[in-house]
Amino acid sequence: MNGLTLVIIALSVYALAYRFYGAWIGAKILAFDENRTTPAYRLENGYDYVPTNKWVLFGHHFAAIAGAGPLVGPVLAAQFGYLPGALWILIGAVLAGAVHDMVILFASVRYDGSSIIDIARKEVGKVSGVATAIAVLFILVLAMAGLALVVVNALYNSPWGTFTVAATILIAMYMGIHMKYIRKDDILGATVIGVLLLILSVVAGPYIEKTALGHFLTFNAKQMTVILATYGFAAAVLPVWLLLVPRDYLSTYLKLGVMALLAIGVIIVNPEIRMPAITQYVAGGGPIIPGKVWPYVFITIACGAISGFHSLVSSGTTPKMIKNEKDILPVAYGAMLAEGFVAMMALIAATSLIPADYFAINVPPQVFEKLGMTPVELQHLSNMVGENVAGRPGGGVTLAVGMTYIFEKIPWISHLSSYIYHFIILFEALFILTTIDAGTRVGRYLLQEAGGLIYKPFADRNWWPGIIISSFLISFSWGYLVYGGSVSTIWPIFGASNQLLAGIALALGTTVIIKKGKAQYAWVTFVPFLFVATTTLYATYLNIVNIYLPKGNWLLVTLAASIMILAIVIIVDSFIKWYKWLVADKLTKEQIEASVFN
Repeated sequence: MNGLTLVIIALSVYALAYRFYGAWIGAKILAFDENRTTPAYRLENGYDYVPTNKWVLFGHHFAAIAGAGPLVGPVLAAQFGYLPGALWILIGAVLAGAVHDMVILFASVRYDGSSIIDIARKEVGKVSGVATAIAVLFILVLAMAGLALVVVNALYNSPWGTFTVAATILIAMYMGIHMKYIRKDDILGATVIGVLLLILSVVAGPYIEKTALGHFLTFNAKQMTVILATYGFAAAVLPVWLLLVPRDYLSTYLKLGVMALLAIGVIIVNPEIRMPAITQYVAGGGPIIPGKVWPYVFITIACGAISGFHSLVSSGTTPKMIKNEKDILPVAYGAMLAEGFVAMMALIAATSLIPADYFAINVPPQVFEKLGMTPVELQHLSNMVGENVAGRPGGGVTLAVGMTYIFEKIPWISHLSSYIYHFIILFEALFILTTIDAGTRVGRYLLQEAGGLIYKPFADRNWWPGIIISSFLISFSWGYLVYGGSVSTIWPIFGASNQLLAGIALALGTTVIIKKGKAQYAWVTFVPFLFVATTTLYATYLNIVNIYLPKGNWLLVTLAASIMILAIVIIVDSFIKWYKWLVADKLTKEQIEASVFN
């Protein structure tokens, strides 16, 4: 198997899926109404509700949903062989992830940009609403903490990385002002200026590092955590047009640009996939993921095929900016397929390494010694990037080495390998950071909704005390976890809880389709719901009995069990409501026509 074959398969599958399956769901089941006024216009406030060009919004949405998952997940899952991961990235993204994102975005647009918590409470019932609220807030804080920890580890004591990331913030703010005031709606001009400045900031990074300014851009892990949390607070408070949207839009050029360059590199080099299609670790006992290929490959790849976090973005920032319902297809379905392609490229980069070298990089040295493998090109790989890459678990370094290894084989850029490696590490940090800012803002929305149940003005999205307080609480919560470092001990829970949230969102999507009077098509969300919910509940159970209990970690046992119980409550409540609507007290024609989804 060669890398080019996987690239061609992925592009073909995703193009056909977008053209036919995604378009069919949008036209036949959801029935987008391009003449219907969206909440971006009806509730426009110049702050959260801002009608946004679909390609700019695509950039924001893609940048917000594409975090560590599509980069790191496939790299870790490569221990099972390239085939299980490749199949799930293709099938999962088309039939589960993209459908999940599009249906939830549609539901939120029809509900004036409300979150899945509010929609679940109103459409399914109070029990599901409360359970969803608790589960979502818990998962969101864990997600932000886990992602932020990766960024902190990438940027602390790195003036080059810090300078470039900081530059993207200032560049984005200029782009926002340019399109808002200097030359209204001048997307092309702002894009050209922004991309040129972005390239300049990346190129200038190594030189800045060697100047006196580099000293002032060098922060330890604790300081970087405070800076990152402060940035999250600012991103949640400032108007979306000023920072969040233009920064995500700008970052999308870097994200998709790097992946496009990698695709070109794969086409030129056509690297051999060195990892077998299936390894002995599909039966369990792997050095990276101890469990069997089912259910763990699905939990590990996560965002590359489907992610519950996406439902928070699809019912958070994005629905408040949709100009036309027909934009939902490219923004939601299209962005998820783009993320699937990123995941496939990450898988190719990791599996192009010799298996012994892959494991030598991606597991601790003491664990690698027990595998009985002998590294082949490990020393060459270390010399290539300019640092020792052995024993660097987590997936990030493995991905960067794999991508650099492919580019090294292109003669006219092989001498830039060290620069390329460090640039990719920076690219990974930027990739994740755009999820953190959008996630913090979504957390603000959710806290305001929840706070409104206690004190009504808190739910007013234009009430500044509520905006400030909720933004501070969210950014402080995940920042506190990162500052103490304790989030690293509960990171495995995030993988499972994130997928359980996807199952919850797919259950809500099934409710949406039933209430539209399209129950005969409910299988498009119900089938992936059954698979995702069953797989993830089983994985969470295995985490408890095989990992947490043997270690006596009762905190993790309690947290994992709580997430399982919340998910089961929501699932059971949904089944009861579905039975009522379809069998017992069938929905009347009047009820269907009166539904907000019609």
